[in-house]
Amino acid sequence: MRRRMVEVPPSGRSRGVMDFLVAHFNLVRGLHILSVIAFMAGMLYLPRLFVYHTKAAPGSEMAETFAVMERRLLRGIINPASIATALFGLGLILADSQIRGWSFLAEPWMATKLVALVGLYGFHGFLSASRKKFERGEYPRSEKFWRMVNEIPFVLAIVIVLSVTTKFLNH
Repeated sequence: MRRRMVEVPPSGRSRGVMDFLVAHFNLVRGLHILSVIAFMAGMLYLPRLFVYHTKAAPGSEMAETFAVMERRLLRGIINPASIATALFGLGLILADSQIRGWSFLAEPWMATKLVALVGLYGFHGFLSASRKKFERGEYPRSEKFWRMVNEIPFVLAIVIVLSVTTKFLNH
C-alpha cells in the first residue's frame, strides 16, 4: 500500500521566516560565503600552528604562546564562523526548498556537498580535541602529520565548491 505525503503548510511565524529567506536569498548566500571564508581561513591556519607548536618544548614560553594563539583562533574565529556557516547554509536550504522543493537534497551534487561537510565538521572536531591536548602539554601527532593534514580542509572545500557550482551528474 502506497502512502501519500501530505504537505502541511508552515505556521504563521515559520511562514514569515521562509518568506524572509526567499526574499533575501542573495543576502543569506553572501553571508554564508563570508562565514565560509572565515571558517576555512581558521581551518587552514590551525594545523599550521600545530606544525610550529610541535617544535616547541612542552611547558616552554613558546609552547604557551602557541596554546594561546590556537585557543583564540578556535574560539574567536573558527567556532563562531562554523556556526554562522551552518546557520546561513540551513537558511539557504530552507529558501531553496520553497523555491524548488525538497528534492534537490537528493541530487548527487548536494549529497556530495553534504558528505564533504560532514567530513569538514568532523575534522573541525578533531582539531578541537587536538588543541586541548597541545594545551595540556601533550603532543598528539608529529610535525610531518600536521603538515600533511593541513591540506584536508582545502581538498574538502574544492569538493564542496565544485559540487555546487557544477551541479555534476544533474539531469
